Amino acid sequence: MVFKKITLIGRSNESFDDAADDAIDRAEETIDDVHWVEVEEFGVEVASADGREYQAEVVVAFELQE
Repeated sequence: MVFKKITLIGRSNESFDDAADDAIDRAEETIDDVHWVEVEEFGVEVASADGREYQAEVVVAFELQE
């Protein structure tokens, strides 16, 4: 088995958990054979957002097809 990792950034106006879920849900919808996800960083956008925008950077690992 060979795996590839990509980085995604999820966003939410509610929480870091929702931001991570946003990225994970999108990965599962669009990438086949997702095996694991690593949450790398959290951040908050305050400059251009009304209120706060929570962000979660996640690394998604999926198996490459043979």
